[in-house]
Formats: sequence, C-alpha cells, structure tokens
Amino acid sequence: MSPNQSKKDTIVILDYGSQFSMLIARRVREAGVYSELVPWDVTPATLSNLNIKGFILSGGPASVYGSDAPTLPSFVVDSGLPVLGICYGMQLLANYYGAEVASASAREYGPAVIQQTTNSHPIFSNLPTVMEVWASHGDNVLELPHGFMLLAESENAPIVAIADTNNHIGIQFHPEVVHTPAGTQLIENFLFRVADCDGKWDSSSFINETVTAIRAQVGQGLVICGLSGGVDSAVAAGLVHQAIGDQLTCIFVDNGLLRHTEAEQVVETFREHMGMKLIHVDARNDFLTNLEGVSDPETKRIRIGEKFIRIFEKETENLGDVDFLVQGTLYPDVIESAASGNSAAVKIKTHHNVGGLPKDMTLTLIEPLRNLFKDEARNVGRTLGISSEIIDRQPFPGPGLAIRIIGEVSESRLDILRRADWILQEELLRTGEINNLWQAFAVLTNTKTVGVQGDYRTYGEVVAIRCITAEDAMTADWAKLPYEVLATVSTRITNEVEEVNRVVYDITSKPPGTIEWE
Repeated sequence: MSPNQSKKDTIVILDYGSQFSMLIARRVREAGVYSELVPWDVTPATLSNLNIKGFILSGGPASVYGSDAPTLPSFVVDSGLPVLGICYGMQLLANYYGAEVASASAREYGPAVIQQTTNSHPIFSNLPTVMEVWASHGDNVLELPHGFMLLAESENAPIVAIADTNNHIGIQFHPEVVHTPAGTQLIENFLFRVADCDGKWDSSSFINETVTAIRAQVGQGLVICGLSGGVDSAVAAGLVHQAIGDQLTCIFVDNGLLRHTEAEQVVETFREHMGMKLIHVDARNDFLTNLEGVSDPETKRIRIGEKFIRIFEKETENLGDVDFLVQGTLYPDVIESAASGNSAAVKIKTHHNVGGLPKDMTLTLIEPLRNLFKDEARNVGRTLGISSEIIDRQPFPGPGLAIRIIGEVSESRLDILRRADWILQEELLRTGEINNLWQAFAVLTNTKTVGVQGDYRTYGEVVAIRCITAEDAMTADWAKLPYEVLATVSTRITNEVEEVNRVVYDITSKPPGTIEWE
C-alpha cells in the first residue's frame, strides 16, 4: 500500500468468495473512487492507513447459518461508516441484527424483477420503481432485522432490499454485473449519496502515489525488471523507471516460448525507443531442456517461473548489489492464484509470476500493478507515454506458448503453433475483427486426426482457435466471428501448415472454462 493512501477516499470491499467480487472493485474504480478488495477476515490494523469512506460486503457461496460460515467483522459495524451488503453480504447484515436467514424454496439464479416499496432512500435515487436485476442466491432473509426498513421486494424474495438509519444497506441482487442494467447507478448512489466519496481517483493519481512509494521502498538500491514484451511488464517497468531512472535494469529473457518475431520487437521497443537499460538473454535452449518430458500444465508454470528467477539472479551478479525484482502482476493474476489470503477463494491455476516463484528467492518483489485490472494498467501506460504498439497488445501468458501446447513442448511443436497463430493474427488484422476481441490465439492440441489432403490420407495435428470478448478477463464470452473469417483461417492453416489437417473453434465461455487451455 502506498504511504499516501490515507489522502484519498477508499471503499473497502470484503471478499466472501463471490465470482463477482472483482467486478465490484471495478465498478467502484470506474466511478473514480479507489477501492481495495480484501479477505473478509482482514484485521483492522491492515486497513489503518486508508481513508475509508465505506464498506461493501460481497456475495459468496456460503450460508450464514452454516457452522463454518464467514462472518461479519464487528469493526465494520462499529466503524460508523456506511455499509452495502450484496447478496450474502445482505444476509450477513440481517443475521447480525437478529433476522432469520434460511434456505429458499428454490434457488434464484438469473434475471429477476424488483419493486421499490419506498422511494425515499438515496440508494435508489434516480432509479425506476420497477427494476430488472440479476439474482444469484439460495437463501432468503425471512424477516426485517431490528431497526431496518424494507426498500424493495420481488416475487421470489419478499425482502430484497433493506436499510437502517446508520446507512447499513442490504440488497439481495448483484448491481455489479452488466445483467443489472441500473446497477452502475445504484453503486454510484452508494458512493456519492451515501458514503460521500469525492470521485477524484484516476490513473494520474495512481502514478504519483506509486512512484512515491517505489522511491521510498527502493531508496538508492538497484532494481531489475523481467520484461516479457507484454503490457503488464512494460507498464510496471515504465512506472519504476519514472521513479528511479537508471537504478532500474530491464532483463529480457528470450525463453523460446514467444510468438513470431516477438523477441526482436521487444528489444527494439525498450532499448531503442524507451531508452531503458536492457540486457537481452538468449535462454531458449535452457527453457526447452527444462521442459523436456513435462506435460502437466502446473509443472510447466512452476518450472518456467523458477527458471526465470534463476536467470534473473545469475544476471544480477554483474550488476552489483541488486535487491529488488519488478513484476507486472495484475489483480486477476492474484485472484486466480488464490494469493489474496482469502480463505473463501479457490485456486484456479498458478500464475508463474504469483505462485510459481521459488521459496528461496533472494530478491524482494516490487509489483506496482498488483491492485490494477488490465484496462487500468493500459490507462496508466498511456499516461506514462508508452507506445500504443505495446499498450494495445493482446494479453499474453507469462509461461508463453508452453501453455498453448497441450502436452510436451518441443521446438518442432512450437514452430507449428507459431505458424498457425501467425495466420490467425493476419486474418483478424486484415478483416478488422481483431479490434472487437480481448484475446485471440491458436492452441496446438495433443490430438491427431485422419484427414485427406490432395489424394493422400493424412494423420495430422489438430489446432484449436480461441477468440474471446471480455471486459476484464474475470469473465469472458467466446467471439461470434463471421463464418467466412473462420473458414479462411481454417483453410489457410490446413494449406500452409502442412503438419495440421484439422482446425476447431472453441465456443466455451469463462466460466466454466478459463481463457487459456492450460
């Protein structure tokens, strides 16, 4: 946390394990108010340097009447600050103030309609009396808690919104998701009409605070940054470079797992155009040797992460007394690796820059983007003046193409994947479809199929195409590309990449799938 954080209005979001928790943080920040998502059992001391204007309690999978259910910390209620409980958060408030919460006769998941019973509360200011919302709950509040009044009701949940005179508010639906059309307005009502936030947080203020914090942390020390060529590491490097200048040395490790021409682009961008001290390490053989015989994706991630760190440590030997390592870790990386400390969260997969680091690493991490979403990081990069060629690049996983090859990684399989992926990128760029996508890439599966090419029977590789649309990568939809674009991509790959005789299109959203296959 920045030493200047006490100067800005902050909404603290207690995470009870909802799949939408990160979206709450996004909505608050989009309104110009800084937010921090913390585990529900956070200690008050952890938050002592924040200028807290209110609390939001997220949803979650538990039932408040369960023996091991997460609870509502007493310091939140005792703070005298406004509290907005969402779904499970509302049930926590109701239970805390003596109301019964029990299993509903039928779980409500999907669109619902609520109707206000009073139009005098600021949480519903400028909102229609009858609203469409998104519900996701299996329990209902059966009676009004002591001191609360009913604000809204619905057919399936007679008590769907409540409030007391201390600005403790509960709603049994999710305003943070796009499926609640007026949800943004409701959240802004809480921020500005209830919690009295000033709405002045933006990327510029983030940069100033972060630069100050980095200077204070580093002092006169030396810092290295592992560049991948992607948005995250580029913005992280830009922030640290602005803070400490030539105390930063960037190390670009060509691990042999990059896309076509990527290594050359990275060196040119950072050394020639951004004027940073850059060491270029060709470690392609080291990484491929380290991955021989490895098919398990978690093992791939861990081995790649450890190899990166070992190379960084080796490179520091000629740089003097280096103590710090910069990484472009983002908020979704932390959440998906269950590294937030939240016991209500479940690890989805290990990100090499969060959970794949060796325990005996001697460098202290600097992660200036750890609390930012991807689009926030992009905005910071633009403010820093980093080129659009870097800022607007598609997200690329830290382990690179190793997790887009299902099964063992080899130079020959990397070559197949690079050629197929290059064709996909060319066609998306040519047709302009690339502008509508969050991410698009090819995957080399571990399946072979029978085919006919020319007059010959073939037994070739299967390539999967993954194109998705997303707002923040916490959720994503598969892209409905025009059939003619898909047909051209398929034809070109099977014609130009002779090892491939079949192309399939992934139509899985997130959830239930993740964006990457591994």
